[in-house]
Amino acid sequence: MKVIIVKDAVAGGKQGFQVFKDALENGAKVFGLATGSTPVSTYDEITSSDLDFSKVTSVNLDEYVGLGADHPQSYNYFMHEHFFNKKPFAQSYLPDGLNKDAAAETKRYDQVIADNPIDLGILGLGRNGHIGFNEPGTAFDSGTHEVKLTESTIAANARFFENEEEVPKLAYSMGIGSILKDKQILLEAYGAEKADAVKGMIEGPVTTDLPASALQNHDNVIVIIDEAAASKLSKKY
Repeated sequence: MKVIIVKDAVAGGKQGFQVFKDALENGAKVFGLATGSTPVSTYDEITSSDLDFSKVTSVNLDEYVGLGADHPQSYNYFMHEHFFNKKPFAQSYLPDGLNKDAAAETKRYDQVIADNPIDLGILGLGRNGHIGFNEPGTAFDSGTHEVKLTESTIAANARFFENEEEVPKLAYSMGIGSILKDKQILLEAYGAEKADAVKGMIEGPVTTDLPASALQNHDNVIVIIDEAAASKLSKKY
């Protein structure tokens, strides 16, 4: 892992932008995209730039089960608000949250990933070490699957809804096995509340108890973290 420590998320966004720019200039054709507050500073840098994604493809990590693309808290809606409306891709793929046939939807999305191998994928990091919606205990060879969200993840996402009861309890998520096939991975994490997960991801044992530790098995990972998120690391980076 290449670890870059920055002052804050704004500075991290500038670093993240450079990773995207380099990938695009080096011929990347497919980008794996994450949602949530973490990548927003990077997306803001991208959408205010002159980068052109109109000839490349995006494949998103996950989507809530039960929310359609027009729901303000769906990840499809989020991506259009923060990225696609300003920087459209030739083709953008997301799981279909309204498809209640989990077997059919996960099979469909695995085929999307197989047909569009990801050159650069961006990830956030959950407080419990999850990447995508791959919660602790998820197998490292997993493909797309339906996830029952943990209470901690539901609580963390409640700030985006009127109340916690409205937060969906299920999601479709790209699996860890699929993520590890990305040619390059960029993970961003900001804030002291991510410090334990960051330490486990970078310096802890590789274990399904902390899903992001699987990234230690990947040979091209860039980690951008702020000083607070880096506060429990025992080594200098």
